[in-house]
Amino acid sequence: MRDIHQIVPVSLGDRSYDIHIGPGLLAKSGELVADVLPPGARAAVVTDENVARYHLDSVLASMEAFGIGATVVRVPAGEPSKCYPTLQDVVERILDARLERGDAVIALGGGVIGDLAGFAAAIARRGMRFVQMPTSLLAQVDSSVGGKTGINSPHGKNLVGAFYQPQLVLADTDALDTLPDREFRAGYAEVVKYGLIDRPDFFAWLERQWPAIRAGGPERINAIAESCRAKSAVVARDERETGDRALLNLGHTFGHALEAAAKFDPEIIVHGEGVAIGMVMAHEFSARMNLASPDDAKRVAAHLETAGLPTNLNGLKAVAGNADRMLDFIAQDKKVTRGALNFILTRGIGQAFVARDVPASEVHAYLAGAIGE
Repeated sequence: MRDIHQIVPVSLGDRSYDIHIGPGLLAKSGELVADVLPPGARAAVVTDENVARYHLDSVLASMEAFGIGATVVRVPAGEPSKCYPTLQDVVERILDARLERGDAVIALGGGVIGDLAGFAAAIARRGMRFVQMPTSLLAQVDSSVGGKTGINSPHGKNLVGAFYQPQLVLADTDALDTLPDREFRAGYAEVVKYGLIDRPDFFAWLERQWPAIRAGGPERINAIAESCRAKSAVVARDERETGDRALLNLGHTFGHALEAAAKFDPEIIVHGEGVAIGMVMAHEFSARMNLASPDDAKRVAAHLETAGLPTNLNGLKAVAGNADRMLDFIAQDKKVTRGALNFILTRGIGQAFVARDVPASEVHAYLAGAIGE
């Protein structure tokens, strides 16, 4: 594995773009953004109150140095901002600034900001240029790459949105030093996911290198770059999730149901924690279906616990409620096809696959056991 500043390409024909990964990228963001915008272009920088405190001045100074006029659009921090009223507010403020189709919407923040700003870019003036500047680990390895944008609905997570690719992704690894510990660990769940899908050697490397990744330095950059390479390869094969890209949802069907059951309250559970629990549940359910060894689920849980992540429903049983309630949320998931339940299951570490027409009765029985009914 290589280290320091890395560039990972996302190959999508005339919509291809690069992911830059390394330290100090926000301070030189103006130079990199200017390379993908037409002369004289302006930008709306969408960010939240927390991220703005640490990074906004640096980005604005770099934009000004390279002649990019910027309008700042601040939104409240947290998952509740992924909603219709906030989306409308962001779009109207972009239009109030008289930004044009050739101008850019820049997402400066974590996954919430990236999803929200990306969706705004997709619909404002029927499509503006879009740049991702992810400041959380989860956003750098997952949500900023691949073009998924959107907001939540009372029916479930990310049910309203669009596939809309950015022109550029700048993953400044220095930004991760300002993250709360909980957010960093939650983002790490998405890193682990790539090893569990089809890179068992990467998972084994993560088991050895977690302390160094947490500490920062070359191992952290390598882990992010390898995650981006894994996602880039899948997106290049299946941009709109009609086949292989569904594998990236390992753990997400169970995890999204938990988030929806908690009404997306970050005080209860954040996305990466839901994914961590969901990945263990996916391995446990695979073992229940005689597809994989129970030892695989134990190994996954052990590593996630070492990283300080939750791996079961202990403490969340009141949120989950009962198996019927959880199954209702799962039935609203985007992986459902004409009422049939689709899951990402596994035959072992690094052997994930799309399982179609999974019997609801089996899922119900597993959930009842996990909840302790």
